[in-house]
Amino acid sequence: MPVRHLSLSRLLNANAQWAEDVERSHPGFFQELAKGQTPHTLWIGCADSRVPDSVITGVKPGEIFVHRNIANQLHEDDESALSVLTYAVDFLGVEHVIVVGHTGCGGAAACLSAARSPTFSPEGRIITIPTLKPSAPLNRWLAPLSQYATTINLPESEEDALAVLVDENVKRQVDNLCKTSTITNAWANKSLKGKDVWVHGWVYDLARGKLRDLEVSRGPDIPTQNDPRGSEA
Repeated sequence: MPVRHLSLSRLLNANAQWAEDVERSHPGFFQELAKGQTPHTLWIGCADSRVPDSVITGVKPGEIFVHRNIANQLHEDDESALSVLTYAVDFLGVEHVIVVGHTGCGGAAACLSAARSPTFSPEGRIITIPTLKPSAPLNRWLAPLSQYATTINLPESEEDALAVLVDENVKRQVDNLCKTSTITNAWANKSLKGKDVWVHGWVYDLARGKLRDLEVSRGPDIPTQNDPRGSEA
């Protein structure tokens, strides 16, 4: 006899009820959805269970293409994230790519704690989670953010410092996004789907349920910080 898990049964039952409700209020919705997707936005967010993209933005399935990981990062060697970015921009034709961080981020908090440790060495082998081996995937994943935390002028208060690090991390990932070939090519020639593409940075406030725009948006007519066009007057 198969083992039944109450929490999973609840998920399946809730899904069945949701599907019935949607079909009742929007007849044929799922049949249309099955024909294909045309999302307008790629959401690069944290894997935190408290930040469900479709729920907090109130959108229907099919509107947002999603990639989530620990601390909403975009590493230049992350083939998974870069593949998602290429597929979203050049094959699905999204017009907006949003990096979304959130208050109280556990990944950012771990990096802050590591960076403030008296034994931390940004030049040496970075260990963010001391209970794990240095080579553990989570330590390797968090290493860039831990190192970055040492370069920021952060407040003494842990709470205030974490808030600043969350914001600065989003801005850094926006910078990383803007350096990818997918984005630079889209800005130079439009995407392969013929769309202009914009990059944005937001932070979700867990205690308020509200998204905040960091106002760091960039697009084909807004140069990046390292773009020589930025020095033109």
